[in-house]
Amino acid sequence: MDLNASNKHEKTTILVVDDTPENIDVLRGLLKPHYKVKVAINGEQALKLCFSDSPPSLLLLDVMMPGMNGFEVCAKLKENRQTEGIPVIFVTAMNETCDELRGFDVGGVDFINKPVTPSLVLSRVRTQLKLRAAYTFIRQTFGRYLSEEIVDSLIDSPQGLELGGEKRLLSIMMADLRGFTSLGERLPAETVVNMINIFLGCMVDVIQKHQGTIDEFIGDAILAIFGAPIQREDDALRAVRCAIDMQLAMQSVNEKFQQAGYPAIKMGIGINTGEAIVGNIGSKKRSKYGVVGREVNTTSRIESYTVGGQVLISESTRIACGDRLIINAEMQVMPKGMAEPIAIYDVGGVKGDATLTLPDRQHNTLSTLEQSIAVKLMPISGKDSSESFAGRIIKLSLNELEIVSELSCKAFSDLRVIILNDDRTILTSNLYAKVLPQKNSSPSTFQAHITSLPPEAEAMFKSVLKQ
Repeated sequence: MDLNASNKHEKTTILVVDDTPENIDVLRGLLKPHYKVKVAINGEQALKLCFSDSPPSLLLLDVMMPGMNGFEVCAKLKENRQTEGIPVIFVTAMNETCDELRGFDVGGVDFINKPVTPSLVLSRVRTQLKLRAAYTFIRQTFGRYLSEEIVDSLIDSPQGLELGGEKRLLSIMMADLRGFTSLGERLPAETVVNMINIFLGCMVDVIQKHQGTIDEFIGDAILAIFGAPIQREDDALRAVRCAIDMQLAMQSVNEKFQQAGYPAIKMGIGINTGEAIVGNIGSKKRSKYGVVGREVNTTSRIESYTVGGQVLISESTRIACGDRLIINAEMQVMPKGMAEPIAIYDVGGVKGDATLTLPDRQHNTLSTLEQSIAVKLMPISGKDSSESFAGRIIKLSLNELEIVSELSCKAFSDLRVIILNDDRTILTSNLYAKVLPQKNSSPSTFQAHITSLPPEAEAMFKSVLKQ
């Protein structure tokens, strides 16, 4: 692999910055047989070329120039994300130790003293370009999966690749698409992959904007952490703000789906705060930076209670956020595997200097049906459905159902609803819903939020609602 060029047909660009024509001619003559050479005669010109659409791969930079000196030019390059990775080699007559120290302090990678030695210039340029190529490779390879902070840690600290972890106070976020599994059963595989890629692409940008670390993609779900590898005082609050931003970004996701002819989807998010083990987990052949522990499971359980457009948080997250949250409701739930009920909170927004709120979730008035719709109900536990029992839809909207059934259904449980035609044949078996907390005195009558509405059921409901 040729590390001196991005490909075999295009030479790497070196920018020579010097205000003396003789020095420019010497360096250009040395470099031109091997590289594409650009020239700037002052700092302002150099910065303009570096911030252009085709920046150089390396700078040979004089220090003593009129106007902006070389140290100032280098400092400006290093404080900008777009140009901070461009290697800067100072080529100068200044040869005092204090001058070299200042050059390294502002971000330079090497010093070449004037008058230059040709072989030394070429050798040092080649070395820095090889290092630059390796740096770029790491960023391009790992930057697709890890946050900027973890990539920086890999580059700056080789020991960061060692296996091991530590206990940290983290805010853990789980986001999952509602009803996407059933939707995926009805769509072509290519469509499902495209939808997931559009969704994940948008959500990754939001999470990184709020300085979260993406732990894992689990199908259509995202596990992210706030508090590692860098811990901040506002980790919990940033996690909640991130979750709200993610819900707001779903509008953009669904607009892209609509343009591509895909159905709209909704997302639920759960957040929990607590101590967990975080670090490099795995074997020497394969490892990942991730989080493990009971708090991760608790986060997953909290997320499982959400309906589309909702953000639910634990008591510990609410406390960590202080008085900054807008809370719509508090609920007591009994997650699987826990000995006692826990409190979870429905978040409506974050108060403060930059208030951020969720739109009100649609709660359409349920229309009472003149003729109820026969259904079979199958409670879902994990990935398995239990035996079905009979029920009837007595009220409905396109978001919620009111059902009367032979047996009662536990609040927050998931249901597969099989809709029957008048002749008892099956219209659809792909409607999914989540049972809402009890509003009626009769345990056999309950409301359920629709999490996946197949087209045939939607057409039927619209027809019934028109009547």
